[in-house]
Amino acid sequence: MTCENCAPHAEQTDKVAGASSGGSDGLHIAVIGSGGAAFAAALRAADEGASVTMIEAGTLGGTCVNVGCVPSKIMIRGAHIAHLLAVHPFPGIARRAPVVDRRALVAQQQTRVEELRHAKYESILESRAESIRLLRGVARFDDARTLAVTLPNGGTKAVRADRIMIATGASPAIPDVPGLMGTPYWTSTEALVAEVLPEHLIVYGGSVVALELAQAFLRLGSEVTLVARSTLLSREDPAIGAELSRVLEGEGMRVLTHTTLHKVRYQGGRFQVDTESGQFSGDRLMVATGRQANSRTLELARAGVQTDGGGAIVVNDRMQTTAEGVYAAGDCTNLPEYVYVAAAGGTRAAINMTGGDARLDLSVLPAVVFTDPQVATVGLGEAQAQKQGLETESRMLPVENVPRALANFDTRGFIKLVADKASGRLIGAQIVAAEAGEIIQTAALAMRAGMTVTDLGGQLFPYLTMAEGIKLCAQTFTKDVAELSCCAG
Repeated sequence: MTCENCAPHAEQTDKVAGASSGGSDGLHIAVIGSGGAAFAAALRAADEGASVTMIEAGTLGGTCVNVGCVPSKIMIRGAHIAHLLAVHPFPGIARRAPVVDRRALVAQQQTRVEELRHAKYESILESRAESIRLLRGVARFDDARTLAVTLPNGGTKAVRADRIMIATGASPAIPDVPGLMGTPYWTSTEALVAEVLPEHLIVYGGSVVALELAQAFLRLGSEVTLVARSTLLSREDPAIGAELSRVLEGEGMRVLTHTTLHKVRYQGGRFQVDTESGQFSGDRLMVATGRQANSRTLELARAGVQTDGGGAIVVNDRMQTTAEGVYAAGDCTNLPEYVYVAAAGGTRAAINMTGGDARLDLSVLPAVVFTDPQVATVGLGEAQAQKQGLETESRMLPVENVPRALANFDTRGFIKLVADKASGRLIGAQIVAAEAGEIIQTAALAMRAGMTVTDLGGQLFPYLTMAEGIKLCAQTFTKDVAELSCCAG
């Protein structure tokens, strides 16, 4: 889950200037939320001299540390180890079926979650108590400068601020499937802390969260049926979804694409679902069909803050909403739902709220899906480039051509580079490979530097690294890498 699972593409020269030289002493900023965007904004605003009131209704720390990136990656890593025990590619080392104690795995996972929440959120607030005050309660707008906060004891407190920052995040979006409501279905939140492995888990969804957790449960020992309304990762290059389908089915998952849940029934501890592909049942059903902004209870209209059709708050590249003095960042906005985008947005919002000028440039935005093999992308795919009127040239290198992959006995996947045909400049990369997330930043930095594929193919890459695949793929624009020696420059 990539604090989880989609994104614009392009050119990143973040124009970040400090606050005005006079500082922000006396400025009061209210921040609604306590996740990545909220903390980044609060800390930067306090550094610029503002006093900050952070308002949180639930658990401190937001999605990523509590129910998103951190616990999901721990679970995925444990599932990866279990998988390797049984199917690793080295016949000289005995393979064996893993014995999985799910309760112990969850305990370890949640201990680490609590440690990180304390280290990165709670203790930071304690150390910054003079400039950042935490107020527990549910906030709503009275106007663009005033919040009404319903306190845990039922009372209400008015908070007036010179600037207000909205960073309330997002929650799972639940589709309108007949019979679903009222059943004990899971979202990723419940799935991550479930202490008993399902015998048969039905996963509804085909994007990041669905794929990551479906594979994790499969590798821990559950039978898994994945039901996707479109293709897998349908917003990406079609080759990505096709390769993932091949891999997941090879591991034993049943993958149904272009399939919809028409009806759900729950009886006797089992879910029965009706689809155009037939009727089947499982003891657990996880719904992972996207997320929606937590904006409904904020009374945004009172402040003049506009949202898009899905409830996401509309912001510009300075993180300003349509209401003067009201800013927003993170998953509650119409920006890509990644915690690093949220944090970057929070920092820039704080700079702007305290008199500076900072803009968030998402033109070069790397993204990773933590399946195995991983999926990593940056910039434009061929179809996206063509929609923008760009004529492209691309090359796809099967991972079997990467020496490190051969040494690892893991040749699943491919590396694809997309270049502007006229200039040869790299404008996009799509990778399906082991450790793709560790490779993609090479392509991102090359794009940021305006490199051509010829430039990239001529760089020095350490031999027997997966990142060398980027160089080899770049070289295929002008030569056949199959005819090169193993480390030819």
